[in-house]
Amino acid sequence: MLASHRKITEVQALEIDLAEDSGLRQKSTFQLMSTHAGHRANLGFTELDINNYISAKRKKRMVRGEAGCLLQYFQRQLLENPSFFHAYQVDTEEKITNVFWCDANMVLDYGYFGDVLSLDTTYCTNNANRPLALFSGFNHYRGSIIFGAALMYDETIESFKWLFDTFLQAHNNKKPRTIFTDQDQAMARALAEVMPETHHGLCTWHLMQNAIKRLGNLMKGGSYFLRDLKRCMYEYDDEAIFEKAWTDLINEYKVHDRNWIKSAYALKKKWASCYMKEAFTLGMRSTQVSESLNAHFKSCMKPNLDITQFFKHFEQVVEEKRGKELTCEYESSHKLARLIYESSPILIQMGKIYTHSVFELFQNEFKLFLALSISERNESHSLCEYVITMVNHEGSWRVSFDRASMSITCSCKKFDTFGILCSHALKVFEANDVKVVPQKYILTRWTREARYGIVKDSRGNEVEGDPKLSRTRMFRQVVSKFIRVAADASSSEECLEIVDNTVEVMCTKIIEFRLQARDNECHINDNPTFVSSDVMQPNGFKTRPSRKGPQRRPKSWVECQSKRGKRGQTQRAPYKGPQNQVYEARELPTQLLDGVSCSAPPTYAAPQTQDGQFSFTTYLMAPLNDTDIGDIGVNLL
Repeated sequence: MLASHRKITEVQALEIDLAEDSGLRQKSTFQLMSTHAGHRANLGFTELDINNYISAKRKKRMVRGEAGCLLQYFQRQLLENPSFFHAYQVDTEEKITNVFWCDANMVLDYGYFGDVLSLDTTYCTNNANRPLALFSGFNHYRGSIIFGAALMYDETIESFKWLFDTFLQAHNNKKPRTIFTDQDQAMARALAEVMPETHHGLCTWHLMQNAIKRLGNLMKGGSYFLRDLKRCMYEYDDEAIFEKAWTDLINEYKVHDRNWIKSAYALKKKWASCYMKEAFTLGMRSTQVSESLNAHFKSCMKPNLDITQFFKHFEQVVEEKRGKELTCEYESSHKLARLIYESSPILIQMGKIYTHSVFELFQNEFKLFLALSISERNESHSLCEYVITMVNHEGSWRVSFDRASMSITCSCKKFDTFGILCSHALKVFEANDVKVVPQKYILTRWTREARYGIVKDSRGNEVEGDPKLSRTRMFRQVVSKFIRVAADASSSEECLEIVDNTVEVMCTKIIEFRLQARDNECHINDNPTFVSSDVMQPNGFKTRPSRKGPQRRPKSWVECQSKRGKRGQTQRAPYKGPQNQVYEARELPTQLLDGVSCSAPPTYAAPQTQDGQFSFTTYLMAPLNDTDIGDIGVNLL
């Protein structure tokens, strides 16, 4: 097909744009359009034309640069909803290093469900190798929700401190009770400084992966090391039993001198089940919530995405998660909970209060209490103590119940960690003829009314998830009022005349108001003020060096020169790294701006030389002048 005959029509361009927004590859887009047209010869263009069209559109879209498109996106979000929050950090080169943002719905979600969250930074999004940091947690359907996101430049202590400070600022300084992360030491130190009262838990999945990586030789030949390690993590609720099991593990597999075992034991309060009973976790033990979100992001993202495409795909994944919550809400309001015992007062009560997913967990505890028995009783006038045992199960649990205040506590601490009553507490309720769960043991965040209440943003204003929704509701109310007024006035001409005159007056006032609003908008556009002049404006994104491939040390000038000498080249040339950056053996001053430390790589220490021996490294680190050029030639000879 000749180039003059090839053309992409306006309708075809729209289809290409829709396919690109949906995450389809260019080849798949071309095949889809060819099938729709009957044959690729009927399209009127080739696959190369699609590539050229998309490339030209991206260049036009990125005419302001990455930083300009980023600020334009944030400004557009602020205009749509004033509760949108964003922040970015720049270095001494006026380049953006770290970016954080959260929309109004994320602020609302954190206000209702921000007691336990997970932070994961293991997923890189683009060719700049920037980790995507996701703050996520559980909603009242135990579905994953996002509280905020950030594009990080590096994973240093200063960057994480800025991230945690910005996150708290976005959510009106509300701190979570528990946060789960991986074993990143910089993240742990920053979290201890910014949120010392927040309990820090380690992701058990990452611990297992590190154990397989560091101690993989112990898991060969039918070894049960991994099984025993999992038992130490999850099964032992008593500290003494855990300590004995850990000692047996070390002795059986002879890992006394393994550094990973020592470091893991030093952090046992952040991952062992017997110590995590003291923390409010909602059943979360790992950052799998964030990593499941990363899987969704990975399926629709490519390494060559620009910043505008990234935000478009990010919004798609977020809307998909929110759509699942709407589906659960619809089913919860239109379907009745399934009761295993339809005549049980407690199940009837909790089936109407809890969401379906949480009620199923509560009902599982109710099933277990039928297998429990009370082995010891110590009942007084008010305070009662019981020892609960289970059939075909070792161990026991102690439950205390105050009949006067209807307060109950269990040694398993299910309610303190998860937020629902355990089977042991239900057994004691049954023994004391308690048929209704007290209100203080019904956690609001697990109920259907979890989203009721007012949440304020960082500016102290009430947050609206969708400002257009309130206008839509008011529109429906106004329309129904007008229809009712017109129907009531239709029986009399005098009434219709009154309505007609009133509507004329209202139309005149509305036109005047809209003209005044348009004049104000034009005045604002003539004098735009986005950021104050005393704030440094970014001029681009700082590109992070690639971490792929083996990390080899940069070769010295002597090593490079020896290879060049074989080809008869003696001219000195600087060493260029993988990103075509020239490495110089000199020390640059360290500068600090907005919490970002910018310094040069560490200087190269010159090796010791014998007396009378010439050192190329010492020569390179000294200032260069014209006389030295002749001296170097003499020394080489």
